[in-house]
Amino acid sequence: MEHVKTYNAKEVKHRNGNLIIEGPIPGKELASLDFHEHLVAFRPPAQQHKALIEIADLPEGRILIVRDMNVIVGYVTYLYPDPLERWSQGKMENLIELGAIEVIPKYRSGGVGKALLEVSMMDDAMEDYIILTTEYYWHWDLKGTKLNVWEYRKVMEKMMNAGGLEYYATDDPEISSHPANCLMARIGKRVDQESIQQFDSLRFMNRFMY
Repeated sequence: MEHVKTYNAKEVKHRNGNLIIEGPIPGKELASLDFHEHLVAFRPPAQQHKALIEIADLPEGRILIVRDMNVIVGYVTYLYPDPLERWSQGKMENLIELGAIEVIPKYRSGGVGKALLEVSMMDDAMEDYIILTTEYYWHWDLKGTKLNVWEYRKVMEKMMNAGGLEYYATDDPEISSHPANCLMARIGKRVDQESIQQFDSLRFMNRFMY
């Protein structure tokens, strides 16, 4: 499968300043930008910056960013699922994962996350993929936002809906371990029925065999 990446951009007027949302961005360009010190949700900023540069240069990897002048203040990643996760077991070329989305607290409200997903889906190539994301409450900034688990889940769902991702049931043990965790996915218009069935069988792997 050829992984086509078409650059798109959008300006967002935020009360704390105007932002550019753009991508997919190649690794070389990501390396030339500064990475905001408040992007700490997944790992220390310098390590996360390095990880994004590596993902951007993978054939299927896509990084879209929120940029304030020369500083990355938010990003979203798309790449093949981790080899240790069940989602990689089907070895599906057209299944990619929205692995991480993060925006610094200063720009968190005002639809920035939604716009990041909307710009991601402007690329027609996304219609060739099943895009999934796994939401785990332990990744959420409940302390910083002062939201409870269910309020945060609602915010996450609304943001993912902006990119066309919807809730899907699954028996994945990690997702099932807490009722706030969830699987969300977007099935592109050109995804064939066989791939959809394969995705369904990955969602439910613990059914009793007769």
